[in-house]
Amino acid sequence: MDRLGSFSNDPSDKPPCRGCSSYLMEPYIKCAECGPPPFFLCLQCFTRGFEYKKHQSDHTYEIMTSDFPVLDPSWTAQEEMALLEAVMDCGFGNWQDVANQMCTKTKEECEKHYMKHFINNPLFASTLLNLKQAEEAKTADTAIAFHSSDDPPRPTFDSLLSRDMAGYMPARADFIEEFDNYAEWDLRDIDFVEDDSDVLHALKMAVVDIYHSRLKERQRRKKIIRDHGLINLRKFQLMERRYPKEVQDLYETMRRFARIVGPVEHDKFIESHALEFELRREIKRLQEYRTAGITNFCSARTYDHLKKTREEERLKRTMLSEVLQYIQDSSACQQWLRRQADIDSGLSPSVPMASNSGRRSAPPLNLTGLPGTEKLNEKEKELCQMVRLVPGAYLEYKSALLNECNKQGGLRLAQARALIKIDVNKTRKIYDFLIREGYITKA
Repeated sequence: MDRLGSFSNDPSDKPPCRGCSSYLMEPYIKCAECGPPPFFLCLQCFTRGFEYKKHQSDHTYEIMTSDFPVLDPSWTAQEEMALLEAVMDCGFGNWQDVANQMCTKTKEECEKHYMKHFINNPLFASTLLNLKQAEEAKTADTAIAFHSSDDPPRPTFDSLLSRDMAGYMPARADFIEEFDNYAEWDLRDIDFVEDDSDVLHALKMAVVDIYHSRLKERQRRKKIIRDHGLINLRKFQLMERRYPKEVQDLYETMRRFARIVGPVEHDKFIESHALEFELRREIKRLQEYRTAGITNFCSARTYDHLKKTREEERLKRTMLSEVLQYIQDSSACQQWLRRQADIDSGLSPSVPMASNSGRRSAPPLNLTGLPGTEKLNEKEKELCQMVRLVPGAYLEYKSALLNECNKQGGLRLAQARALIKIDVNKTRKIYDFLIREGYITKA
């Protein structure tokens, strides 16, 4: 079996023969069973059946030679490598020097062959393009670490973007409020003087060591945030939402382990489980087809269409039964119509509907003794009781919505939901209440 050997013209660059210790000249033999290190023999030692330690004369072998064409029938592999070495030594374009170093080809032959096979060869160009695309694909969906040399946005203090970035100040690469923000307070009264006793000096040094450990923990947390691309929280949350609900739950569970592994390994772990979920869902769909007796994808498309139609018909029957439930009682019918009108106009239903599902709604929240209750008026207290929201949280949400409304000149429901990360129904009720009471205006 012919194998590509060393292409250098200098015999001293090749390994010595294990039999006679002479420099190897092509072709030579390599034992396919011995090694590492590789076991080489010249043809003379091979024909004599040389054996050494574990090497036996009946071992399989490979013939090492470069005397075969690669890109052009008139150029051997050894000449190809000699051409590349000559171009590297003499420089591109110095074809006369290249030909003089090769000795076997003329200036014109060297130039023509190099330009044809190494510059204008579409095979090499496509291979380099594929390698570049493969490298880009590896880093396309991975976490992008934040580098201080970038030019990130510089939002104003207390703006929506500043809150999304957790108060990060890009120009300083610091947060407005760091982890363990008051760690320096323990050092403000420490002063090293010469007449300190050994015990007092050791105590002060221990305080400094504790401060250094707290600084290290602060830097460790900041590094995790940067490496995992968590500075822009909204962007991170949008990336989470591209996964199915089951994978999002896994993402939430495994987030605490992200500090242990790197960002790329963590994302690969989540992506692999997302792929597993997709495969399981596809297998379940195919099993459903098999249970229904479907054997081809054409029938599967028809089955999916009919299944969707049946589901729509079932929803229509459910809506009709809901109407019939209230049509016997005129007052209940009026309530149902007002409720549908509120929903169509984009407002929260003003009239609660009775439910026959047997589920009981949660009782109003008791505000007695809760901090911040004294700052609420009667309507706000009623809202907090119905929404089951503690007064302190309501006041914080109200302040955030008022500030953003004053900055923007108005506020939309989508902006309110982006500011308040709670249940969307509670956000809508707070938003509608503030609109109705005149605290904020619609954008």
